[in-house]
Amino acid sequence: MSVLTDKEHPITTWLRNASGFTFAFYTSLAAFCTYACIFAVRKTFGAGIYDGITFLGADFKVWMVISQAVGYMISKFIGIKVVSESGSDNRGRGIFIALSIAMLAWLGFGLTPAPYNLFFMFLNGLPLGMVWGLMFGYLEGRKFTEVLGASLSVSFIFASGFAKTVASFVMVNWGVSNMWMPFTASLLFYVPMLLFLWLLNKIPPPTAEDEALRTKRAPMMGKDRMKFAMTFGPGLILLVLTYTLLTVFRDLRDNFAADIWVELGYGDKPAIFTATELPVTIVVLVVIGSLMVIKNNYKAMIINHLIVLFGMILVGLSTLAFEKEWIGAPAWMVLVGMGLYFGYIQFNSIFFDRIIAAFKYISTVGFLIYLADSVGYVGSMGVLIYRSFGQANMSWLSFFMSTGYVLSIAGSVLIIMSLFYFKKKYNTWGSVS
Repeated sequence: MSVLTDKEHPITTWLRNASGFTFAFYTSLAAFCTYACIFAVRKTFGAGIYDGITFLGADFKVWMVISQAVGYMISKFIGIKVVSESGSDNRGRGIFIALSIAMLAWLGFGLTPAPYNLFFMFLNGLPLGMVWGLMFGYLEGRKFTEVLGASLSVSFIFASGFAKTVASFVMVNWGVSNMWMPFTASLLFYVPMLLFLWLLNKIPPPTAEDEALRTKRAPMMGKDRMKFAMTFGPGLILLVLTYTLLTVFRDLRDNFAADIWVELGYGDKPAIFTATELPVTIVVLVVIGSLMVIKNNYKAMIINHLIVLFGMILVGLSTLAFEKEWIGAPAWMVLVGMGLYFGYIQFNSIFFDRIIAAFKYISTVGFLIYLADSVGYVGSMGVLIYRSFGQANMSWLSFFMSTGYVLSIAGSVLIIMSLFYFKKKYNTWGSVS
């Protein structure tokens, strides 16, 4: 039994001495619930249909997405340094401050008339971009990281649908306007978020066994980040490009889900968001969480690549099946979601964790996630601008389907190239490291 010190909370001590199952269950639940609330604060606006409002020749909602994405993108570039260099002492405080600023931004959005309230969309995205890295810092480098990371990651699949369901309920049943809906709906998630964040902040650091299995994790200064990038340069480029494609497709699916469902004839069914995201959440959680049983980090890294490849193929085949009317819209959205998140979830959790562990390279996942995220959001914003001004007459549904085919083909090629690169790198690693 550990001795309880003045500085350690009783929950932390209890977790130190808890069984593996108890620790994993507590941490997974705390991470899932915390980020589900955080994601809802960011994404409730997606349920709104801002018809009739335009700005500089484009739909107002497009400008909302762009404004928030610019703030989020800038935050990701800042996060390459801040998250990579951060320790465990200020994670909880940093997340709390970021969420509070984001909530105040929604208040400003409701108070300010369009289009001037777009500034508050930018302000909402700016602090939230660093939250993911701070959150994952609680979970990386542990023997249960697959389960913990998958639980954290699938939270935004579930939260994406649930947040839009709550937002739609607020508008339909409470009569809240599109402009005030994001603040009103976000308030419903804010207090629970504080409770779950408090519970998450009680998790003890990785044990000696964790470090032996998954390699010690440490903050990375500028020279450390440069050395890592030079060591694995070609592979990182392939993975970042793969993740960029996933980010583009995921943002289209998430930000314009309401518009796509309207085109599909489900605009009057708010529950469709949760109904289609829940099975995706469960399947992705089970598949990725089960990788925990693979102790060999090299084998796990290879399987990670293959699951991403399978997801890419699934997106293309399910879209083809829907286009040929072999399956209905809900089934298509579920299958597309599974294919997308088989890749996207891994890049946000276990993919980089296993690469670090396989090569026994002392570093932090935060650097790699934010390197990929920063480029990913540049690509996402570029595609959104292209759609809005270069393909303005193309429906969101048609554009989404076309993007799915691009993701399936180009993404498959990139992830196969990455697989061969890291296999070859691993085979020569012992002689050059």
